[in-house]
Amino acid sequence: MGSQSANSRRILVVDDDRGLSLALSTLLKDVGHTVETAGDGPDALALLRERAFDIVLLDIGLPTMSGLDVLVQARALATPPLVIMMTADDTPETVLESVRRQAFRYLRKPFPPNAIVEVVNDAIGSTAGLSFEVVSARPEWLELVAPCSIEMADRIHSFVMQLDAHLAEDVREAVAYAFRELLMNAVEWGGKLDPNRKVRISCVRAKKMLLYKIADPGEGFDIDGLRHAAIAHPDDPIRHLEVREEKGLRPGGFGLAMTLSLVDELIYNEARNEVIFIKYLE
Repeated sequence: MGSQSANSRRILVVDDDRGLSLALSTLLKDVGHTVETAGDGPDALALLRERAFDIVLLDIGLPTMSGLDVLVQARALATPPLVIMMTADDTPETVLESVRRQAFRYLRKPFPPNAIVEVVNDAIGSTAGLSFEVVSARPEWLELVAPCSIEMADRIHSFVMQLDAHLAEDVREAVAYAFRELLMNAVEWGGKLDPNRKVRISCVRAKKMLLYKIADPGEGFDIDGLRHAAIAHPDDPIRHLEVREEKGLRPGGFGLAMTLSLVDELIYNEARNEVIFIKYLE
């Protein structure tokens, strides 16, 4: 049993699969968390109303009520926990409902057991009260307005890539890289990592193409003007990379260059503060 630490949290595991519930509880207790379990929605809600939990691991397919309904009631509590959804349902509607109802993350079953420890660690390090606005949450059109933070970019990236799980692996990887690079560029460069600034993300899925649009709140995506890019520091690019890594930031510039080779079309508006990339499907 791991010892209690400053990073230990009260966690509620809600799943009617007793074997999985036990496995997750054991893993989380071993790294120092306090864990309780519930096998259905009403039991989970009763526990949540009795005492505060920091994090809830919540299955969607519960016996008497949907985990999505539990999510709504949990998020409405005076001190709401962060909720991580778990499901074997591979339809985009469940991902989108999780987004709409402000889940922290979404995990598709089956997942490696250690993935739970990783996502719980992400939740522990998250900024309280940081949330995004859902403009549209339809399978063919997802649109969000989010604070400019790396944490939020990671959350949105994880949701969007769940929607693309049906794509061929090479296409999915190309889209994932391009989307993440442009989104991170928007929050780091345009938004200056200021959560008071907002980035707008649209993902449109048509029969023969994927279209992603990112509206940068700041100075734009022009690779020639990226002072944060290593390629803009020919005198000492290695030291520049080290400085950015010390700040928890990615090396700049190279990702945008890679993006150009991975997508079919990359289109900027005149001010170069909005970008669309298109990936055509065969």
